[in-house]
Amino acid sequence: MMRREKGNGVITFIRKMMALAVPAAAGLLLFAAVASAHVTVSPAMSGTGAWETYTLKVPSEKDSPTVQVDLRIPEGASFKQYEATPGWEVTVEGNKVSWKATGEGILAGQFQRFYFTVQNPASAATLAWDAYQHYADGTLVQWSGDEGSETPHSVTEIMETASGGDHGHGSMDMGTSMDMGTDLSDHDMSGSSNGKSSSSAVSYIALIVAGLSLLVAFISVFRGRSE
Repeated sequence: MMRREKGNGVITFIRKMMALAVPAAAGLLLFAAVASAHVTVSPAMSGTGAWETYTLKVPSEKDSPTVQVDLRIPEGASFKQYEATPGWEVTVEGNKVSWKATGEGILAGQFQRFYFTVQNPASAATLAWDAYQHYADGTLVQWSGDEGSETPHSVTEIMETASGGDHGHGSMDMGTSMDMGTDLSDHDMSGSSNGKSSSSAVSYIALIVAGLSLLVAFISVFRGRSE
């Protein structure tokens, strides 16, 4: 009888832990999903004076398609050129670069990448990329908030380099050339690093919430067993 009671106690303990851990895991996944849906500009780090090819990644978060994206080039940076994207026309007015759909645009559940080249400032700086996402239903999402807000802008840190002024492509002039014709896998690598700038605060909050939830779960279960 004692062994059976101990066995039942272990099963009950495992069931309680699973019941309490699932909501914490679900919350963590929800935060991660929200963070990954942001409009982003990558890379998150580059060198002074470099001609950097940046990637603007735009996911469509609504049932209505995205039909236009406006990007403000930060002060101190100089827009140079862009890569043509089928189904989109590009206009440049001052420091505003606009991509306008000539077809359906970016449908729900899809994303689109746009590539452009900017010459970085000659001295160390922080570039904040304000983006404005237009949907076919007339709604506008302004990705211009500070880090940690619901609609944050991406940030690129411009670091001092020994060869700052060259037409060097690639972050920090580390030999990772990123020409206009570079394949998408290279752009994916640079895009992944941008999570540190646009949604790191959200990710940290998610981890803290999940950790606290698990801690409370352990305390609750052990209290129940001691009683």
